Amino acid sequence: MGPLKLALDRALDNPLCEAVRSAGWVPVPYACTQQLPTDEAPPGGPWDAVLVLSPAGARAILPFLTPGTPCLATGQGTAMALAGDSILTPSRPSAEGLWELLRERFPRGGDFLLVRGERSRGYLEPQALGTPWKLTAWVSHREAPLAPPPALPDVDAVLALSPLQAEVLAPLAASILRFAWGQASAQAFALAGAPATAWCEPRREALEALLSASV
Repeated sequence: MGPLKLALDRALDNPLCEAVRSAGWVPVPYACTQQLPTDEAPPGGPWDAVLVLSPAGARAILPFLTPGTPCLATGQGTAMALAGDSILTPSRPSAEGLWELLRERFPRGGDFLLVRGERSRGYLEPQALGTPWKLTAWVSHREAPLAPPPALPDVDAVLALSPLQAEVLAPLAASILRFAWGQASAQAFALAGAPATAWCEPRREALEALLSASV
């Protein structure tokens, strides 16, 4: 029997696929949802920095970035999509880590553009209310299911990277292992009638640990 195979919506050179390989699994790129851009351009600046929560947001804001504008990216995948020199990432790849990094690098506050998706959990905006760190949010994209979803490849497990992916994957992966990236994705699996086999915090090392324990 060869290594177990995991389907996930990431390219093979993405850091999450590297974590899958490090855990002894074989990553298999598979998409059941798509990111659709919004129609509105981002609000004008100038901005002291731009906060980007996801690779899809990075691709959306890239054409509008002024050269030299610092960018704070949630994690390595988002930083790779921005592909610039003035990119900072937090020690914890999460919105919480991004908030800590913002205050550390801009201790006096400032004006910042927050690039997020339609279903962002909205952690940063409430944190910034009434503080010197003024965030202007731009909804750059929304996630939509592929209809019909592509046939699931021959894999041993799936990883839902969002609640919507969990909703779509639940009936497709009823007979195999179902992993969830974050508690919200795990809850979506359960609501769709196929509870997650296990879930991890949305961190690369947490995914690696989960998969290593599941071999």
